[in-house]
Parts: sequence; structure tokens; C-alpha cells
Amino acid sequence: MVANGCESDPFSSKDRALLELAPHLVLDGIQVAARAVGATEAYLCLHEGNRSVMAALAERRDAVPVKVVAVPPRYVASEETALVHFLATGDARPTGKFPRPTERGLRGRPTLVHNVETLARFAIVARTGADRSVHTDLVTVTGAVARPGVLEVPADTPISAILARAGGSVTARAVLIGGYGGTWMPRALADPLPLGREPGLSSLHLLPEPNCGLELTRNILFALAGESARQCGPCMFGLPAIAADFADLLSGRDATGRLAHRLPLLSGRGACAHPDGAVRLAASALRVFAADVRAHLTVGSCRITAGAA
Repeated sequence: MVANGCESDPFSSKDRALLELAPHLVLDGIQVAARAVGATEAYLCLHEGNRSVMAALAERRDAVPVKVVAVPPRYVASEETALVHFLATGDARPTGKFPRPTERGLRGRPTLVHNVETLARFAIVARTGADRSVHTDLVTVTGAVARPGVLEVPADTPISAILARAGGSVTARAVLIGGYGGTWMPRALADPLPLGREPGLSSLHLLPEPNCGLELTRNILFALAGESARQCGPCMFGLPAIAADFADLLSGRDATGRLAHRLPLLSGRGACAHPDGAVRLAASALRVFAADVRAHLTVGSCRITAGAA
């Protein structure tokens, strides 16, 4: 049983908050999961030390001992096969999509890998049952809000209600849902929606006026390219190429044709899902900031179109 508490996305801090404020809940969830699958070993993987976790472990005598492991602070190091590979060899790089760790993982044994929030949910379900109406979600809200931070909200809370809890925003142009590998949405379309994500992707970043969504996307794409494990073509060559294409757009050079060709070629073809997140981010930026793309290509700036996305 491997618990993933690394939280590599810069736009998310919910796992750190959970481990700091309710470490026993996560450790209870690890025990529930370990018993469910018959695991005899359990690991809690973190990018950095956590005193609350260590103090909680010192207070417990669990049936399945939990070992805390420090994982290198790299984006792809927290991918599930990378975690299993690191525990086995000390090399925190993904090993491919097949076989999955649940089929053959650490030392050849089936290995269950889950995010710490998911494990905390297991502990709550074990105590209270599976009635979703009584459960809550954690979401990190950053950007153009009055009170950024981690919020606990009822399950399926609409994005508009989450933003209201964070103090609201009248200046946001768009919302990035799911962090570096997420999806841009216009603020007006995002507001009525529930967050609607898998556990581990709960973050909202509001782009303030007059910031350029293409510029932020370019910066994220270059960061994702730099975090590549450099094990497959889509990561080694595709991610730097689409980041450079966005840099061209910002400079007034038309790269839309290249992006239309490249993005479908990258999706689903990486050794892990790292390129898929970059493609999802880039494609959504082209849709949501289409007016900004036209402005950059015609007048060299999107500042005059702020708010028109």
C-alpha cells in the first residue's frame, strides 16, 4: 500500500493541509486500504518532512507499519509508477503504463497507490458509511480571490459557491481547474459547475485582469517541459515544441497551425500521462483565450481585449 502525499502541482496545497491538520485520518485510511487488499507493507510518500505526520505515527501501533519516504521534489516523481520505481530502485521516474502497479508493483507484488485525500475518504466511509451527502471535498483556491487557501466544502459544491467562500472575485477573466495539467474555462461558464474532478485534482486558480492567460499557459508549459523524465518522444520533444509555439503566439508569430497538428499527436502517446495534461492545458487555453490569440497576432498584445475571452 503506497500513499501519495507528494502534491507536486504548485497550484495545490490541500494534501499538505490535510496531513498537517488531520494526519490520523490519513493514517486510518492507509490501514483501511491495507486491510482491504491484504497488504503487509505501507509507505507514505512525501516531498518534504511533516512534523504532524511523524508525531501521529509515534502515537500509533498499527497492524500494518507505515514507513515515511522522502521523494525527490519533481513533478513526475509523484506519478504512481514513478513512486513504485523509486521505492524499489531509488529512481523516481515513470516506468510506463503497463503493467499497472495493481498488477505488478513493488518487488513484483500487486501494489495499491492512492492519494492521501482518497485514503482519508476511505477512513470516513469506514466510520460513517458511503452516503455522499455527508462527505466533503478539499479544494485549493488561488489567484484573484480575497481569501486564497484550502477550503473544505460539501461534495459537489458548485464552483461559484467555492469562490464565494474564498471571498469572491470581480476581476477574474478565467478559471484554471485542476492545476498544471488542468483545463481553462471562462469564468462565466465555470461558475455554475460543480468542481467535478477526481480526488487529487482539486484546485482553482482565478486569472486576474489584466493578466494574459496565454502568457501563464506558456510559463506552465515550459515548466512541464522542464519536469519531463525524458524517457519518451512526446515528453522530450513534444512538450518543448508546444511551449515554444505558445511563446511564438505571444510574440505575434502565428503558431496555431503547428499546434493544431502537434497537440493530437502528443495525446495518449507518452510513457505516462504527463504529456496528456500539457495537451489538455494548451488546447483549453486556445479555446478560452481565442480572442487574445487574435489580438497578439494582429496588434501584438491582448491587453486591449482583456475581459473579452
